[in-house]
Amino acid sequence: VRLFVAVWPSDEVVDALAALPRPEAPGLRWTRPDQWHVTLRFLGEAEPDVAAGALGALAAEPTVAELGPVTRLLGNRIMVAPVAGLDELAAAVVDATDEVGEPPGDRAFTGHLTLARTKGPVPPGTAGTPIAGTFPVEQVCLVRSRTLSEGAAYETLERFSLG
Repeated sequence: VRLFVAVWPSDEVVDALAALPRPEAPGLRWTRPDQWHVTLRFLGEAEPDVAAGALGALAAEPTVAELGPVTRLLGNRIMVAPVAGLDELAAAVVDATDEVGEPPGDRAFTGHLTLARTKGPVPPGTAGTPIAGTFPVEQVCLVRSRTLSEGAAYETLERFSLG
């Protein structure tokens, strides 16, 4: 089963981001607001029971995530809302799940919500929209990812309270 560990933004943050302009452009695909999340660690193919056991031992405190200051490109094909304040939590998740799924790798954590993907250049003016907001992070979720013809579908399998 393809898994990742994530946090979900508050309804207020989702509503604020959903109200941003969504210009149309060839090859530009906006993600669905109900799928917005911050991936703390991608596990890849892993057994849900093994991942849940590792996350059950997670030692991390609740925190607050902060959006902004502007939407930006991550690489040249993904537009994101940057999310700060989750670095320590992501590191704790990596430590707790080190032996689960794919090796974590050396790539630094970059907190973000993916707003859009493109097969070509992002239209000028799409990124750079001011955003602001915070949301409490009091739990992490073990999430199953399935690829469907209409895009990815995510299902929260289990929630783990922090603190």
